[in-house]
Amino acid sequence: MNREQLFEQIKKKRSFLCVGLDSDILKIPAHLKETSDPIFAFNKEIIDATQDLCVAYKPNLAFYESLGVTGWESLEKTVHYIRQKYPEQFIIADAKRGDIGNTSNLYARAFFDRMDFDAVTVAPYMGEDSVKPFMTYLDKWVILLALTSNKGAADFQFQKNEATGDLLYESVLRTSQRWGNTDNMMYVVGATKAEKLEEIRELVPDHFLLVPGVGAQGGSLEEVAKYGMNDQCGLLVNSSRAIIYASAEPDFAEKAREAAMDVQVDMEELLLEAELL
Repeated sequence: MNREQLFEQIKKKRSFLCVGLDSDILKIPAHLKETSDPIFAFNKEIIDATQDLCVAYKPNLAFYESLGVTGWESLEKTVHYIRQKYPEQFIIADAKRGDIGNTSNLYARAFFDRMDFDAVTVAPYMGEDSVKPFMTYLDKWVILLALTSNKGAADFQFQKNEATGDLLYESVLRTSQRWGNTDNMMYVVGATKAEKLEEIRELVPDHFLLVPGVGAQGGSLEEVAKYGMNDQCGLLVNSSRAIIYASAEPDFAEKAREAAMDVQVDMEELLLEAELL
């Protein structure tokens, strides 16, 4: 999926919501644990309940890897289900990979060739050659970690390079633009750092931003849109726990839909205010 196609979906759905499939075997409704594949059963119902309200799904791989082979099987079935039934959805592997070139090449092969994700999150710490292998795939995306929403982001991301005056996350944004372009590279910018979005937009005015931290982590959707939206929206705002765990009872899918709809309604208003619809 290219940038124009993604923007078309945003306009069609009147939404820039990404639903995070952080599906924890310890948190899913008890009745699903009697099924042959509880995680897939959970994901399937969440997807069916929310697919018309969002433009993307983002499985966090840790929740699947923690279950070993069965978790990987659940993940593959989930991606295949979305591809077959809702092919317009943008699917992100929240994998946070980043290794030397030949290893990154195999990660790219795994996520793009074997599993058919549209995008993968990548840590840029090891530099250009660790990122480039992901960019050799047509209409696939690298999503670089730039400014994350966690408390520990302050440990490194705000350290200043005395020679240039840039903070580390600013160096990531400046340098990485030589590696890719607005059609194959996005950036992770946490919603809890919304006050930095205006400055970030000066550095990367046209790139899409994947913004976690709205919902359970307390980020403000209105502030994210105010400071982060561009003329093609340029935002995928992720919400995970606030949607998929809206209920732990048999009505979990219905409650997930209600939570997603609340976000979509707010997003529609923000898109209208920005005159993008």
